[in-house]
This record gives sequence, structure tokens and C-alpha cells, in this order.
Amino acid sequence: VYLVALIGNLLIITLTTIDQHLQTPMYFFLKNFSLIDICYISVTVPKFIMNSLANSHSISFMGCASQVFFVVFFADTEFALLLVMSYDRYVAICCPLHYHVIMNRGSSVQMVTASWFSGCVYGSIHVAGTFSVHFCGSNIVHQFFCDVPSLLTLACSGEQILEYVFIIVSCCFGFICFILLVVSYVYIFSTVLRIPSAKGKVKSLST
Repeated sequence: VYLVALIGNLLIITLTTIDQHLQTPMYFFLKNFSLIDICYISVTVPKFIMNSLANSHSISFMGCASQVFFVVFFADTEFALLLVMSYDRYVAICCPLHYHVIMNRGSSVQMVTASWFSGCVYGSIHVAGTFSVHFCGSNIVHQFFCDVPSLLTLACSGEQILEYVFIIVSCCFGFICFILLVVSYVYIFSTVLRIPSAKGKVKSLST
């Protein structure tokens, strides 16, 4: 499954890079999304495979911290990019005459950069919040990779409050982004449904 995902995403990146007909904002976002997907699954899966083959279940403190950072980093970046891609489709269908003005090369790069930056900030906050606590008792993480909830169960009593606050705030922010994502697609489908001809509807949905 890992190799299939890796090859599939590499194929998308290659095609959207070399094919001149695919040099549009939508495929630029898709290329970045595929890159993030490769990075995200590569944070934990190779280590898990190596541990399974070597019959080892250990990881260093820095390795664990790196896993937490990159998992959160790529997950948030992927979610932010999904929001950007939904906005791109909203502009393409609901404001087609202004699409090339709004979604020009510069704005596309800025949106992708903002997505990566937000993921970096988000990952840094969670690493700082998780590893600022003192860990008591067992050092065994009951998970095949280091994730925040599993690590917080090892923290000393009462020291997890700050990270729990970060998690709650993150969930609220994620929920708001999800609502915006849904709203954008509601506008898209309502616009498509108002198109009188069936051919026009099919053409709009094909974008």
C-alpha cells in the first residue's frame, strides 16, 4: 500500500511538472498535495517497516519529537491545502470571469506558502506543548509511532493542561475550516444547479 501511494503520488508530481497543459493553479495545488501526501506517509511507515524487520520497537527521544512535529506539520498543511483547493474551485465555477485575475501564479504560490507555513507553526506549537511536560513512570508508547495523545498519557499528572488547550483550540480551528470547506462546495453545487443547460452543468462539474 505504501509503495502504491508513493508511486501514484510521484506519477502525479511528474505529470503536473512536465506537461505544459497542466500548468494551472488546480494542478499546481494538486502537485503540492501529492508531495505532502508522500511526506506524511513517509514520516511513520518506513520506520514502522524497519522496526518490524529488525524486530525492534525503540525510538530515540529526538526521533519521537521529530515524528510528532512532522506528522502534525504535514497533516495541518494537507488540511490547509484542501481549503485552498476548495477556494480555487469556488472561484473557477462561481466567478469564472475573474478566475485568472484572482488565481494568478503569484497568488497561487502565496496560498501554498501560507499552507506550508501554517503547518510548520502548528507542528512547532504541538512539539513545544507536548515535550515541555515532564514524563513519569513508563516510557512505553502504546502506538506504532509517536503521537500526541499517547505521549500525554505518559506525562506527570496535571502537566498536560497546556497541550490539551492547544488540542481544543486546534479542533475548533479545524472545525471552522471544515465548515468553510463545506460552504464553498455548497456554493459550487448551487451555482452548477442554476446552469440551465445539461451540457453546461457537465462542463462545470468536469472542472
